[in-house]
Amino acid sequence: MHDTHFRGWAKPGPLPPGASSPPDLPADESLDAISGHFRLFQLRDGHRFSTDDVLTAWYGTSWVPRASRVLDLGSGIGSVGMVAAWRLPGAAFVTIEAQDESVRLARKSAVFNGLEARYEIRHGDFRQAGVLDDSERFDLVLGSPPYFPLGTGIEGDHPQKVQCRFEVRGDIGDYARVAVAHLSAGGLFACVFPSLQRDRVERAAATVGAVIVRRRPVVFREGDAPLVDLFALMRAVDLPEAMRSVCWTEPPLVIRQASGQVHPEYAAVKLAFGFPP
Repeated sequence: MHDTHFRGWAKPGPLPPGASSPPDLPADESLDAISGHFRLFQLRDGHRFSTDDVLTAWYGTSWVPRASRVLDLGSGIGSVGMVAAWRLPGAAFVTIEAQDESVRLARKSAVFNGLEARYEIRHGDFRQAGVLDDSERFDLVLGSPPYFPLGTGIEGDHPQKVQCRFEVRGDIGDYARVAVAHLSAGGLFACVFPSLQRDRVERAAATVGAVIVRRRPVVFREGDAPLVDLFALMRAVDLPEAMRSVCWTEPPLVIRQASGQVHPEYAAVKLAFGFPP
C-alpha cells in the first residue's frame, strides 16, 4: 500500500504559469507532475506519492465539488492537497503535517505552483491542541492515513516512508475524530484504507458519531480482489434518521484491465485530475 507511484509525465509536462523552465534540483530530489500543471517536489529515495493519495483527492472533490474550505490531515509532501487544490481552484486549504522534511517539500511545491495565497501548510501533529482552533470548520476533510500499526510489517529504509505507512502519529480513529470535530454542517470526510481493514473504519466512524455514506473499492488489476477502499463519511447529526444506517457501496474502480492496459473508467478519472489517459 502507498507504493504504487506515479512518476510524472513520460516527457516533461506543462509548468505552472510564469515558470519558463524547471528549477535546478538537488541530487536527492525530483520534480514530478501530479495534477494538470501542478508539480510536486519529492525525495528520490523517500516517500513518493501514490495512486491511493490521488484517488483520495479525486473522490473527496468529486462529492464536494463546491467546497470553499478544505482540510488535509497528515498531509505529507502535499500529494492529496495539491490534487484537490487543482480540482478546486476557488477553495482555501489548510494542511497539517508533522515531519520536517515533508513540510519543507510541500512548502516548496506550494510556492512553485503559485498556491501561497490559498494554501496554508501548518507544521505540527494534527492530534495536538492548538494546531487547529476549536472553531475552525471545513466543507471537506481529506486524509490518506497510514495503514499499519507499528511492529506489524517491514518499516522501510527511510524515516519518511515509515511515518507514511505505519501509525507513528495516529491511526484511522484519530483521523476520523479530528475530521468530524472540524466538519461544517453537511461536510464530508474522504479517506482511503485497506479493504481488509474496513472494520477499523467502521469502528472509527461509530466511535465519533459519523456515518460511512459511500464506499468505493479499488481493484488495481481486473480480476484481483480490491486492495483499498475509498470512504466518504458524514456526521450522523447531519443526516436523516433513515440514512444513518445506510452505506452506498459503489461498483469497484478498476485501475488496469487484465491485459495490463489502463481501464477506460480510470482513464476518465485521470483526465479529471489533469493527467492524459
